[in-house]
Amino acid sequence: MKSILITGASSGIGLATAQVFLADGWKVGLLARRAEKLSEVATHHSNAIALPADVTNPAAMKQAFADFIAEAGRLDVLFNNAGMFGPAAPIDEVPLEHFDQVVSVNLRGMFIAAQLAFAQMRKQSPQGGRIINNGSISAYVPREHSICYTTTKHAITGITKTLSLDGRPYDIACGQIDIGNAESELVASLKERQPGMHTMPVEDAARSVLHMANLPPEANVQFMTVMATKMPYIGRG
Repeated sequence: MKSILITGASSGIGLATAQVFLADGWKVGLLARRAEKLSEVATHHSNAIALPADVTNPAAMKQAFADFIAEAGRLDVLFNNAGMFGPAAPIDEVPLEHFDQVVSVNLRGMFIAAQLAFAQMRKQSPQGGRIINNGSISAYVPREHSICYTTTKHAITGITKTLSLDGRPYDIACGQIDIGNAESELVASLKERQPGMHTMPVEDAARSVLHMANLPPEANVQFMTVMATKMPYIGRG
């Protein structure tokens, strides 16, 4: 049974992705802060493992990865997904502590997860695996009043490219999925402020992650953009 660990698995894209992988027969590690939400999913699926942890806590993350490997035996895929948007405001109205919080979750947290996954994939036998980072269309084209989120998502692209290079000798592939306006809780809150926003079902993003994960080791989706067809991305400016 193939195995995947998903961060931010208690809601939104992470939860939808977990459900798609569970249905496809994967062993799925559900990692997020909200233990009760993870338990709700795990109690209905024998191939799910609840891993309550904060992605910004290195010790908790190390333990969660160890618990997952102890049960799953190996780590085939990490979906590095946990993230937050932060305050929607121009830069001079963003408190520094809020910027630090978004950087801690979206960048530091994803670094910690990638570091642990890379180390496991490098030492396991057979060696290798796949890391899929959740970027965003904001990694390329920001929306207004998104300085915290956009800054971190640009940085994730750098992590993705570097992991792709550093992982080659160890058969570790790294790709990035850039999602636009999937109907997650985050997008729902933006939609309240922007009536008429075009969105797509979150399951469409989840199935795209499954496609990336199911590729053979010799193939990799380096960057995938999946977005609501009518959202103002192509041609904006």
